[in-house]
Amino acid sequence: MNNFIPNSRFAHVRHFVLMLLALGVLAACSTALPAQSRGPVQSRGDDSDSAATELRPGYAPTYADLVTFSLGADLVAIVTVDEQAVFPPERAPDVPAGRVRLYLETLTRNLLASNTAVGESLIFVTDTDREADGDAPDLEERSYIIFANRIAGRPGEVQLISSRAMFPAGPIIEERLRRVLRQLATEGAPPSVTSVRDVISVPGNLVGESETQMFIETQSGAPVSLSVIRRPGMAPRWGVSLGEIVDSSARAPERESLAWFGFACFLPKELPDSAFLQPDRQSQARARDDYALVLAALGPCERRFS
Repeated sequence: MNNFIPNSRFAHVRHFVLMLLALGVLAACSTALPAQSRGPVQSRGDDSDSAATELRPGYAPTYADLVTFSLGADLVAIVTVDEQAVFPPERAPDVPAGRVRLYLETLTRNLLASNTAVGESLIFVTDTDREADGDAPDLEERSYIIFANRIAGRPGEVQLISSRAMFPAGPIIEERLRRVLRQLATEGAPPSVTSVRDVISVPGNLVGESETQMFIETQSGAPVSLSVIRRPGMAPRWGVSLGEIVDSSARAPERESLAWFGFACFLPKELPDSAFLQPDRQSQARARDDYALVLAALGPCERRFS
């Protein structure tokens, strides 16, 4: 598909597309399809010509990617590309060599999240890699998960929220995404951590006994704290308290939960000197060790697309 309007089926949109091009609207709303989505894939397991593929583990979006995109999008949908048109180079001068800009008309297969209803079709523009032979890829009849925002005053048109917010659909990613959306619907957005405000660490009566409390600053002002308790002969225990009162029985958040996302992805890498309420180095050193324990237990916030 190398022509801007590849066949007669596009006669009804030619005038519309050219008009928007003249206004610079489509170019301004274009986003890039992630190159990784054209990389290693696994089959959905059926033999139909329209069978979609999805990214293999190690190349697929992470939990942090899915939460980030879900929080930032007006709508999350599974769409099937119905028709596509290729922008000629002169109409997409900002597209690098080896890539191509596509105008896509898609059918809404499944609306996973949206604050308002959407029509049965969605239109958007995206950039993607050319095939090895230089041709534009044929995306027709393939299904994708998109994270997008509506375009004011233009019903049926959307803009991907990121140059990387479009992924081949398939049962694995769909189930992972549905889990994230269920969490958001049930729990709401996690507290947005901005810094560690106050830190205090006190020794106990026994050798090796201590408790450290770290009070977290959040964007909303919601009270959040971390506590680390050490007892002789026992593994250190840490937990999260969401409220004014520090709960000594608080537990650590489960991995791939919204609480885990909030801390693993936004806690600073080390405690700021300004956060310590105690001037003695011993207390500060103990607090730093406990904070390192928390970060190690949380593990890295892995991102591939967001």
